[in-house]
Amino acid sequence: MVSATTTDAVPIETAHEDMIHDAQLDYYGKQLATCSSDRTIKIFSVVDGEPSKSGGQSLKGHTGPVWQVAWAHPKFGNILASCSYDGQVIIWREHTQGPSAGSWTKIKEHSLHAASVNSISWAPHELGAILACASSDGKLSVLTFKDDGQWVADIFNGHAIGCNAVSWAPATHPGSLIHPHQPGTPTVPAPFKRFASAGCDNLVKIWSFREDTQTWVEEETLEGHGDWVRDVAWAPNIGLPRSYIATASQDKSVLIWTKDTPSAPWVKTALDPSPTVSPNMVSMTGKFPDVVWRVSWSLAGNILAVSCGDGKVTLWKENLKGSWECVSDVNS
Repeated sequence: MVSATTTDAVPIETAHEDMIHDAQLDYYGKQLATCSSDRTIKIFSVVDGEPSKSGGQSLKGHTGPVWQVAWAHPKFGNILASCSYDGQVIIWREHTQGPSAGSWTKIKEHSLHAASVNSISWAPHELGAILACASSDGKLSVLTFKDDGQWVADIFNGHAIGCNAVSWAPATHPGSLIHPHQPGTPTVPAPFKRFASAGCDNLVKIWSFREDTQTWVEEETLEGHGDWVRDVAWAPNIGLPRSYIATASQDKSVLIWTKDTPSAPWVKTALDPSPTVSPNMVSMTGKFPDVVWRVSWSLAGNILAVSCGDGKVTLWKENLKGSWECVSDVNS
């Protein structure tokens, strides 16, 4: 990692000339990447919790607003991915040794999409260096870094009208903590490649990779929203049997999808921000004051952050009765 030579802090809002769309810390919290409508990506060293003005890098390569940035796991090096309105996904790598240490270069330009690429997500590191991408052209793509040093791109139809977001399933098999592998039994199954996508067709789709045909197939479709699904977030799993997916929509709702066992169906529950609803009741009509743009799980997967168009971020947690309660709200 590049260390800053001074501790002069710079407000992030002054780093770009236009609206900032995303900001992501790397795995160790030592570098901050931001992206903006000004078509640039900024990299800041973080010192004592503050982004440093000195040592910041400006990455230029996109020709349209940059919507998202995503850090790869550090086992693959200092790698950053970005996606843009220009239809491109760019993979950047930081040089950490030699005279060019601290500088960034493009190592891959993915230009197969015909419209804005709205979302990118790295797979769990156990699966390798794999990046999923969602585009307004209705297609999803998966970039895979192979052992021979080449990037291979799979692109396929995802959602009619357009795709808004992607989120990978955990590599940990559900229930592995409750039913650990026993000596003498068949080998532990390999981590599976699976992710969820959110679309302008009001649907959430789950995709899995078939090793026998080397293709991505639609595994399930989740229906429940009445308008565009803006975001999807698959909760981390520590080996417990139940799986969770959260989805946010233009219809002002957030749905929590739960799956008790790998063979069970997905069951949906709507978060209800109304204070008049009894905590032990599950409401299927809960609506937020405005469009819900983003949902994000805590590292342990037990707290969900919801970002709403009214400027509030709310935190939600499942109680012992299985109902979801708002435990905090913050004006952003």
